[in-house]
Amino acid sequence: QVHFVESGGGLVQPGGSLRLSCAASGSISTIVTMGWYRQAPGKQRELVARFTGGPTTFYADAVKGRFTISRDNAKNTVYLQMDTLKPEATAVYYCNAYKTDRVVYFTWGQGTQVTVSS
Repeated sequence: QVHFVESGGGLVQPGGSLRLSCAASGSISTIVTMGWYRQAPGKQRELVARFTGGPTTFYADAVKGRFTISRDNAKNTVYLQMDTLKPEATAVYYCNAYKTDRVVYFTWGQGTQVTVSS
């Protein structure tokens, strides 16, 4: 079992940027499908971005071109660079290993709150 600790969230104005970090309790070097999810108030948790195999990635249409997922296996950490943020990005952000669109491999962490507001 791998546990995740997400950090880097906060309050940012529309158009601003944030960089989220996800620190894993164990090695992620063999976990191909690490990804970021988010859950907005009153909505289901949704996939934002993930690795699909090697360096290739998937992004939800809502964030394509503005968010960038990256990883540092030596630090067991996954990052999400979020640029040109919009108010609809307000949510709690989580990381996990993608299995299917609705299923992940590990227990969810606490997440990190991102609020985009003027």
